[in-house]
Amino acid sequence: MPDADGEWPPDQELLRRHVAGDAEAFGELFRRHRDRLWAVALRTVCDPEEAADALQDAMVSAFRRAADFRGESAVTTWLHRIVVNASLDRLRRRAIRPVLSAGDEQAFEALVAQDGDPARTSDTRLDVDAALRMLPAQQRAALVVVDMLGFSVADAAVILDISPGTVKSRCARARARLLPYVAHLQGNRSASESVQPAQGVDP
Repeated sequence: MPDADGEWPPDQELLRRHVAGDAEAFGELFRRHRDRLWAVALRTVCDPEEAADALQDAMVSAFRRAADFRGESAVTTWLHRIVVNASLDRLRRRAIRPVLSAGDEQAFEALVAQDGDPARTSDTRLDVDAALRMLPAQQRAALVVVDMLGFSVADAAVILDISPGTVKSRCARARARLLPYVAHLQGNRSASESVQPAQGVDP
């Protein structure tokens, strides 16, 4: 239930209330973070039906395991970790092992820095989705969490249960692989907004 002032409490209090038996607390927690949790599931598995199943699996798991939360990270970090794991489990079941040729990391970093999440507009979503689909699952998950959802490398390491150095390495490799497939998006900008491709990379 909301507090007396009509406001819902912070995430950790919602989780505590859920564990204590509040029937509404977990639903509010999910509503609060639903869009970002859906985004990480969809961009990790690159299939709406699989993403929906992964998100459902993750929320059932979070619902049941809420008492295990120890507060060592933010609740949202904990939730994202469960969603990433559920998504990767879906991919492992499908045994997807896509491979691309290498590209240029710096140019992809510039593209993401300029536009934030390059998949946020309808004009670019299909292009980026298609490119993401071809990345190895572990690299795709790291890239989604860091570059598209904006988590720090430290938080991404907690979400993905890997070291910060491995997060950086997977992101760098993913950016390099993706660049040849998304560099053409730079051509949609005005001259003043365009990002120059790195040497040796075709625009």
